[in-house]
Amino acid sequence: MRLNLIKPIAVFDIEATGVQIGKDRIVEIAILKVYPDGTREKYETRVNPEMPIPLETSEIHGIYDVDVLNEPKLNEVGKEIIEFIGDADLVGYNCKKFDIPFLIEELDRVGLEFNTEDRKIIDVQNIFHKKEQRTLAAAYQFYCNKELTDAHAAMADVDATFEVLESQLLKYEDLEPTAEFLDEYSVVGPKTLDFARRIGVNKEGEPIFNFGKHKGRKVQDVFRKDPNYYKWIMNGDFAKDTKSKFTKVWNSIK
Repeated sequence: MRLNLIKPIAVFDIEATGVQIGKDRIVEIAILKVYPDGTREKYETRVNPEMPIPLETSEIHGIYDVDVLNEPKLNEVGKEIIEFIGDADLVGYNCKKFDIPFLIEELDRVGLEFNTEDRKIIDVQNIFHKKEQRTLAAAYQFYCNKELTDAHAAMADVDATFEVLESQLLKYEDLEPTAEFLDEYSVVGPKTLDFARRIGVNKEGEPIFNFGKHKGRKVQDVFRKDPNYYKWIMNGDFAKDTKSKFTKVWNSIK
């Protein structure tokens, strides 16, 4: 194993009824947990989303309503998903924009909290886009010289993602094999505090609005002058992760 780990990493992938965070539901999740000594464990389950899977979505990942009819609901497996991940750092393909905020939102829906505050997050897609800019299937072909025949099957995507990460470390000498380095390297664009990129960071490291009429202004200043703006955000159609980050700023000025 080329990774130099201090604590485990959890490589994971979600298949869902769609891509709208907060509205769509998980239908499958697969996790590969890799320990510092190279030991690996796998977790995989399909989930009854309690809503129809659109046909166009089923045709992408191959999971239809009949396939999840008798599968457990998220409130029945949510705790074991959290327990399996444990304190591991997180790895995924496009995980910062989709899988992680999607998982946070879904677990919150069933009354469970998934905290990412103290985790390193490695987005293999961002590393790939910085180096080559292709899809996962193309990355698998490029780095591993293999064809991804089961694309959009969650565990196949997980296995491919980990193989690609290992191959990236072998190919690029400037990539350090630590979660700390790869967490920083897999950031694309200006730094943000939330996965939805609604909260930016200025040169002084202070949170600023990354949208709307207050874009570029410090969040603390806006909240002090207009407390109702915080209430509007809390009642708005924002991801749970974004709301929690705004709440942290709000609590710091109370």
